Amino acid sequence: MPEWTHFDENGNARMVDVTEKNPTIRTATAVGSLLVSEEVLSAIKGHEIKKGDVLTVAQVAGIMAVKQTFHLIPMCHPLLTQNCTVNFALEEKPSPRVIARCTVKLEGKTGVEMEALTGISVALLTVYDMCKALDKRMIMTDVHLEEKTGGKSGEFHF
Repeated sequence: MPEWTHFDENGNARMVDVTEKNPTIRTATAVGSLLVSEEVLSAIKGHEIKKGDVLTVAQVAGIMAVKQTFHLIPMCHPLLTQNCTVNFALEEKPSPRVIARCTVKLEGKTGVEMEALTGISVALLTVYDMCKALDKRMIMTDVHLEEKTGGKSGEFHF
């Protein structure tokens, strides 16, 4: 049976002690989609959203969220992010959508999966917020870890 390091001897949740771990280069990439109407997709492409440049604002929001993950997820360690990218693709088929991808990289003692997932979630929520005046029926979907490297658990590819 694996050792559950997120609990103390009394079964209480705790932050994992990474003091003795060696730093390694760690990366994580998360992806997700926001299903939108044709009207919303067209307005994003044409820079017609009154709140501003949707994808630029969402990119900044995603990067800021990565750096704040430990404030949002109780047992996450504060990490010194060394690189973060948030990119978008706009697709018309099979259904209109905004696809976002967030990659986080650092040298550290613990992984950055939660940071990448938080970044992608906040980036997509920002797109929703900026476009909701046009249509509130947008659906955030398929948010998941695409890959991670580094650390004791090795590589993961979805």
